[in-house]
Amino acid sequence: MSVVGIDFGNDTCYISVARQGGIESIANDYSLRQTNSYVAFGEKQRTLGVAAKSGQMTNVKKTFFGFKRLLGRKYDDPHVKAELGRFPFDVTATEDGGVGFVTEFLGQKKLLSAEQLTAALFTKLKITAEAALSAVVNDVVVSVPSYFTDAERRALLDAAKIAGLNVLKLMNETTATALAYGIYKQDLPESDKPARNVVFVDAGHVGTQVAACSFHKGKLTMISSAFCDVGGRLFDEAIANQLVSDFATSYKIDVRSNKKASLKLLTEVEKLKKLMSANSNKLPINIECFMNDIDVKGSMDRASFLDLIAPALQKLEATFKECLETSGLKKEEIYSVEIVGGSSRIPSIKALIEQVYGVAPATTLNADEAVSRGCALQCAILSPTFKVREFSVTDIQPFPIKLVWKGATKEDSGEMEVFPKNHAVPFSKMLTFYKSDAFCVEGEYNGEVPYPSRHIGVFEIIVPTSLASSHTAKKKTIISAQGKEMEVRPAAEGGNQKVKVKVRVNPNGIFAVSSASLIEKTEVEEEVPVEMETEPAKEDAAEKKEDKMDADPAKPAEDAAAEPPAPGTEAKAGEVKTELRKKIVNKTIDLAVSGRSLGCLSHEKLEAACTEEHSMAYQDIQETERLTAKNSVEEYIYDIRGKVCDELEEFMVEEDRNTFTLQLEDMENWLYEDGEYAEKNVYQNKLGDLKTKGEAVKRRRREWEDRPPAMNQFGQCLQLAQKAVDSYKAGDEKFNHLDAAEVDKVMKAIGEKSEWYNRMAGEISKLTKTMDPPVLASQFYQEKDAFWNMASNILNKPKPKVEPPPMKEETKAEAGPEAANPESAKAEGDKPAVPPAEMDVD
Repeated sequence: MSVVGIDFGNDTCYISVARQGGIESIANDYSLRQTNSYVAFGEKQRTLGVAAKSGQMTNVKKTFFGFKRLLGRKYDDPHVKAELGRFPFDVTATEDGGVGFVTEFLGQKKLLSAEQLTAALFTKLKITAEAALSAVVNDVVVSVPSYFTDAERRALLDAAKIAGLNVLKLMNETTATALAYGIYKQDLPESDKPARNVVFVDAGHVGTQVAACSFHKGKLTMISSAFCDVGGRLFDEAIANQLVSDFATSYKIDVRSNKKASLKLLTEVEKLKKLMSANSNKLPINIECFMNDIDVKGSMDRASFLDLIAPALQKLEATFKECLETSGLKKEEIYSVEIVGGSSRIPSIKALIEQVYGVAPATTLNADEAVSRGCALQCAILSPTFKVREFSVTDIQPFPIKLVWKGATKEDSGEMEVFPKNHAVPFSKMLTFYKSDAFCVEGEYNGEVPYPSRHIGVFEIIVPTSLASSHTAKKKTIISAQGKEMEVRPAAEGGNQKVKVKVRVNPNGIFAVSSASLIEKTEVEEEVPVEMETEPAKEDAAEKKEDKMDADPAKPAEDAAAEPPAPGTEAKAGEVKTELRKKIVNKTIDLAVSGRSLGCLSHEKLEAACTEEHSMAYQDIQETERLTAKNSVEEYIYDIRGKVCDELEEFMVEEDRNTFTLQLEDMENWLYEDGEYAEKNVYQNKLGDLKTKGEAVKRRRREWEDRPPAMNQFGQCLQLAQKAVDSYKAGDEKFNHLDAAEVDKVMKAIGEKSEWYNRMAGEISKLTKTMDPPVLASQFYQEKDAFWNMASNILNKPKPKVEPPPMKEETKAEAGPEAANPESAKAEGDKPAVPPAEMDVD
């Protein structure tokens, strides 16, 4: 199971993974930890992340960014209209009123949704994580802004499904930051002591989020949250607007009319803003060939910058105070204020935080990677493969949610706030309705939300009309939650039915009616134990009957015609008998719930989007492999052409060299003309043709250099072995323990190898540098190793140890201590015939 956390930002993304050594942020294929949230389309391939951002200026119309802000929204949304002015590419409405990004891919015009662009980016992040982990990545935890509504969260989940990711949890960015901060703290208070209260400020690219939370040992509880749309992008635009006015006055140019110039200005402004965070002096900005071949320059200092963003700072201050008020905390109860996010580095924001909370902001966490690390920690907690310290996380619902239902009459309609603002999440509540027919409940936000509609979804609950006022009401067939047909008969008393509805906000912050059940009263018969009468009681009853008959003999008793009890059936004292009695019981029936929510794609559209994303991802892989094959041909041409006229010149015949050089030139021309868009197998065949000649020349040069050492080592081995054999023949005592047959085997091998060596050496001596050798240097090494392993095992065989004869006590005393311990003395014959240093000819 993969343990990956993704911080999906409007401008950049970060990936963190959990390993045995802890949590670490991983780098992409550009050795950068941040991946830009950009998706670009070429003629045959998509470029994602850093590559898309780098090529934006040359592909402005088909390089998309900022699509996170459009997830789950409609084209006529005022929020979308405000974003469209920032885009240099074409955006239009889809058939269902959504937002469509217009592009062209593989010669076809495409209209892609924000969910599909997000899925393309997730595909890139998935590939990056798989390369780092060397494993398939499926399960992830993805960050989401705390102010995202139900529709936006559902759209983000759809985007992850399109990319083939299984989102274990959508985690609020402030909650992820708090988890990354608290799980490593060893000094948190116990549960029976006052909590440690910490405020987290996340100043990002398009917005700022503030959250207050409390920590106990092994427990994190979010208390309150607030947000506003003030971020780094707003500060960049404020500086850019001022410079646009200055350029219009000084250079008489309209920057807004040129999309490329606007993008170039924003890039330079971002650099200027970062410099002003560290310098209070006036800083220049110079852009060459900015627009209409005009070089522009300007300047700005921190004081002027603060004047430009004064309204935004006021909005930030109000957001900080709102979080403090809704949390119910006092300034002295706040332990620390932690800041993260790229815009948190601005000095004026730090000063504002200290002014509101009375605490200087701390930078304990990594400002850029804290969210992704928190998501990876949450993923590790949810993963069964990792053992993580016990740490519970209780999140909150930022917006109040109410349930609205409508009936035939005003009395049957109503509404109820089921989850107030800052209510704990996840959480479920059981509501009871009295209905006699199918009815619908609607989820809505109660109050202002950053979405044009407060509607969440409609949930229809099927309820049978079995309990009508008449006893003659017909039975009705309904469909249960398990998909089975069920018959519900009318109750005797008639009336409405009792329906229990379970509403829930799940860990992803998504509201839904999770289940519904019908409580039906049913009359059943059951056996009830009854104690029988005793025998004396029956005798008294018989005496009464006799008295009655005596009083009126003409009138028989009512039971006179009754048959007497059969023999042996008389009840005995204490005997128990059962009888059937009717009883009213409650029967629970699970009902089907059908829901329609904003933001989520239909099943058909989701399947179509998954198919299209898979197709485009496959095309990306195919095109990457094709370009790799093409680059291999180009690289080999440049490599071998430079060597043919330099270090390989002596190893080729002049005619062959000229022919090969012309072939390389023709191949290069083909590569940039007819072969520009050839298939991968064509490039591979062309490369094979070139290597047939080029590698042969390289091999001749390599053999010319490697052959002398190989032959020298083999010759030395033969000489050493021959020397040892000669010593054996001369009667050297070091070899008198060897077997004559084995020595003959060595002698025979020496003769065979010497003959082969001399023959090969003779043939090689006739070679020129332009000729292929009859034997390779590797063969000399193989022959040497095989021969020396056999010869050394025979010639270096140690002498067998000979036990000395037993000695008498007086002889031992005269012989000295060496005789008393014969093992301490080493015989001269135990030494190897050929010293190891002499044997190591390698």
